[in-house]
Amino acid sequence: MVRPLGSLRSAVCLVLGLLFVLAVALTGPAVAQDGRPDYTAWEGVAQRAESALDAGVASDEAFAALRQDLTVWRGVFESARSVNTGAIAAVQAQIEALGPRPEEGDEAPETVRQRETLNTRLNELRSPGQRAEVAFSRADTLISQVDQIMRERQADRFLEIGPSPLNLVLWPPAIEALGEYIYRMGTDLRDNWRNPARRSAFHDHLPQTIILLTLAVVLIVRGQRWVEMLVSRLHDRQRTAERWLAGLIVSLLQIILPVIGLLLLTVAAQSTQLLGPRGDAFVQSLPAGGFAFFAALWLGGRLFPRSEALEAPLALQGAARSEGRFHSVFLGVVLLFRQILTDMSARADWAPEITNILNFPLLLVAALALFRLGQLLLRHARAETDAGEEPSLRTWIVSLLSRATIMLSVAGPVLAVFGYFNAGEGLVYPMISSLMLLALLFVLQRVINEIYILFTRNREGVSEALTPVLAGFALLLLSAPLFALIWGARDTDLLELWGGFKQGFTIGETRISPSDFLTFVVVFSIGLLLTRLLQASLRSTLLPKTKLDPGGQTAVTAGVGYLGIFAAALIAITSAGLDLSALTVVFGALSVGIGFGLQNIVSNFVSGIILLIERPVSVGDWIEVGGNMGFVRDISVRATRIETFDRTDVIVPNADLISGTVTNWTRGNLVGRLIVPVGVAYGSDTRAVEQILREVAEAQPVVLLNPPPFILFNGFGADSLNFEIRAILRDVTQMLVVQTEINHLITERFKAAGIEIPFAQRDIWLRNPEALRGEAAASPPPQMPPAGPVAPRDPLASLDATDFEGPEGNGDGDGDR
Repeated sequence: MVRPLGSLRSAVCLVLGLLFVLAVALTGPAVAQDGRPDYTAWEGVAQRAESALDAGVASDEAFAALRQDLTVWRGVFESARSVNTGAIAAVQAQIEALGPRPEEGDEAPETVRQRETLNTRLNELRSPGQRAEVAFSRADTLISQVDQIMRERQADRFLEIGPSPLNLVLWPPAIEALGEYIYRMGTDLRDNWRNPARRSAFHDHLPQTIILLTLAVVLIVRGQRWVEMLVSRLHDRQRTAERWLAGLIVSLLQIILPVIGLLLLTVAAQSTQLLGPRGDAFVQSLPAGGFAFFAALWLGGRLFPRSEALEAPLALQGAARSEGRFHSVFLGVVLLFRQILTDMSARADWAPEITNILNFPLLLVAALALFRLGQLLLRHARAETDAGEEPSLRTWIVSLLSRATIMLSVAGPVLAVFGYFNAGEGLVYPMISSLMLLALLFVLQRVINEIYILFTRNREGVSEALTPVLAGFALLLLSAPLFALIWGARDTDLLELWGGFKQGFTIGETRISPSDFLTFVVVFSIGLLLTRLLQASLRSTLLPKTKLDPGGQTAVTAGVGYLGIFAAALIAITSAGLDLSALTVVFGALSVGIGFGLQNIVSNFVSGIILLIERPVSVGDWIEVGGNMGFVRDISVRATRIETFDRTDVIVPNADLISGTVTNWTRGNLVGRLIVPVGVAYGSDTRAVEQILREVAEAQPVVLLNPPPFILFNGFGADSLNFEIRAILRDVTQMLVVQTEINHLITERFKAAGIEIPFAQRDIWLRNPEALRGEAAASPPPQMPPAGPVAPRDPLASLDATDFEGPEGNGDGDGDR
């Protein structure tokens, strides 16, 4: 049977168990005076455990105590397994120094004696550890058997069948038992009041009782209202991360203040000394039940906020939010009364059927509220799907959770009706606790988002940021043990899983534990950080003061980065104590696949190394490769990034730069040649044209005068006399700017000098122009018009391509006019 707040109690037990194991490991109570385990005492514990397991009739409490003793002994043996580790390593090193026995011939007598002595010493040193290893295995096996029995009993209790709550014969005894308990509370109060000593103590404590009761009533009745007003004031103002976080922290007082009030009420009631044992059990159950009640109210307010201005995690509005808060209150009330009934049942020692009958109405109410909450969650999932958006992972999880909630809310009461009351409660109440924990995770995820906004001041980008997502994933992983405890896992099972996780896993002869992995990550991160710092220092401080060009500086920086990462990985592996020799076979098999499947990647990697060393292409160069022209912006391990003049990035594999044809316009220097073609009309003074073009070229500040610009009379074209300006630029990257300025100046100078820049002209000759005038060479005889309407005659219908001739009479027909 799962009790309210069972997950909290299990978590506390888990923490206490960890602390107990740690204390045992530090104190070592089962160790003899010489530092070795007391195997005589252990033998007695082991035989007692084996006898209890063979009988299988011990109570759960007895098995729990026995398991705790076995856990202590197992911890002692686990520590004893590593005894003499240093001495064993030293002796093994001496044996390895002697070398293997010779295959032929006899070994020297002195070496034989020394080898025998070392082997004898090695066996002596290994003996305590081997004995501890055997005892450890025995203790671990006994613990596993105890856990198996406990799990079987838990499963039997879950599937235990009893009387159906629909059996009306059982209701009168249950109601009578509850009435009897309440009546006994009243008689205890009356008897204590008639006791003069108790009445005198009541009068003595009356002032403090009144003060405590007043504070309790104020905190319970008005505490939540005051906190809600304060939170609404914080949220009504400007919406910032600071105010939201402050409002959340203040809203926690909606749980803290009423629970403090219930604690004060319990203290005040007990200070009267008028309550009997039944009354004490009743008032002592109020703080725990009240915590569950007010926690459900608070989480309901977070999931279904009252104000429309507040951002809700669920796509629900108005009436749906009110209904969600209403059902959250119902679940809180159910948890409160169930806690009270559970404590009353334990105090009065009611029969299971009586407890089940009294809890059945609460189970029905809880299932109904759970069913409606499941429908609200399903409505939220469908609202996001109906909006036309692609369903996200969160929407899919909420949809699955809503269906599971609805199914379990129906299955729980049905199982209880058929007599499986423990199974019914084991489905409904863990689902309630799971929903409360998920709601808490939603709130914590929102806290992470707001903290991220607080530091980055970027509310719009928080949904796309990686850090909040990773933090939320870490929260989900950390909550996994709590979900396991809610659904019936025992804290000892989690401790066993944690112990197995700490021991790690084995690959070949190498054992990798979480501590080894953590050491590797920390050392590698430190090495990577130092490498980045060294690269930054080289890039900004040292290399700019050398004579290396920017491409060479980039190559040196990248090479230092590769070496630093490789050295950091080697140091991290060595520091973690990982022996990779056992993985040689695996790496050898993988190398074959790498050779075939990753040959292009390896080729590009090697080509990248060649580019950094040989530097035919450097960062900042203007290159042309594969029809793409632009500036080299980055040379990475696999590819080179080229930024084109369209401001687009082209990723070129490094192998193409090594094996292909590459034009590097700026390799070594920025000097380059510019060619500007110019045409003038026939009849122009060619000497004057040449002089003007030379003056125009020499007037450009980027054009070098040594060698001077050269004016080439290229020849006689079909429409113009063709010239070329060939000039050397000191900065070839300014080619387009210089060419544009030269063209402007040529236009201005030719216009002033009366030199015409021709353009292509064509004359069209028509062979039979009379066809356009509708005339005929010979008039045909008149004919009668056909019957019916006559289509209009197209005057150009009789023309063909031969009717158009170019200048040579070939019928080209193309031209500008």
